[in-house]
Amino acid sequence: MTSPARSALNVILPTFGLRVRWDDLELRLPDDAELLALANLAADGVHDLDVVPYSWPWTRGTSDEVKRNVLAHQWRNRGRTAADDWVLSLAVFSSGEIVGEQQVSAKDYPVTRSGDTGSWLGRRHHGQGIGTRMRLMVLHLAFEGLDAAEMVSEAHDDNPASNAVSRRLGYTANGTRATAREGRSVIENSYRMTREQWDARPDDLRTEITLEGVSPIRQLFGIDGPKQSTHRGNA
Repeated sequence: MTSPARSALNVILPTFGLRVRWDDLELRLPDDAELLALANLAADGVHDLDVVPYSWPWTRGTSDEVKRNVLAHQWRNRGRTAADDWVLSLAVFSSGEIVGEQQVSAKDYPVTRSGDTGSWLGRRHHGQGIGTRMRLMVLHLAFEGLDAAEMVSEAHDDNPASNAVSRRLGYTANGTRATAREGRSVIENSYRMTREQWDARPDDLRTEITLEGVSPIRQLFGIDGPKQSTHRGNA
């Protein structure tokens, strides 16, 4: 049940009313209590200690430093709701338990209809297929809810799990570049999913994903045309 505080927030920031659901998984903007749980999850570990999958090493440091990084990231992104610069940093819930974060962001979206995704999972939730499912859910939100023309995902060459998700879901390789990571050069792979590729996806990727609270988001982000608050994606 939605709390009175969350309902009040949703009047001002309709991003708090967005829900993406698929069976036991749900994506939604975390409130402050849920945000603390997300920070604690990150502090418990996101990846093996000898791996650095992110350009900004936000998972490095003490437990409290990692928690502060998560809080600062979420609080900063809550305010990015302009049509020409928005981000949705959605918490991922599995059977009500918070397990990670799935983000989608864009600049100049009313013109380009192009966005980017990024994500992380608590280490104890790896290897269960959640990463693939939550990416599929955010793609459904982008293409079916927000009328995206394309979505882009990037992953360092030594992050096999993220690269594998993009390939599994039918992205096209979109080039590579050298980026700096903790003082060293590392190759970053880019992947692109177009609207045409999304529409042509195979039957096993056409799942019963439900969107709720999309119409106010479309208005906030300057996307023309009405959209039902709930949409199912088998079509």
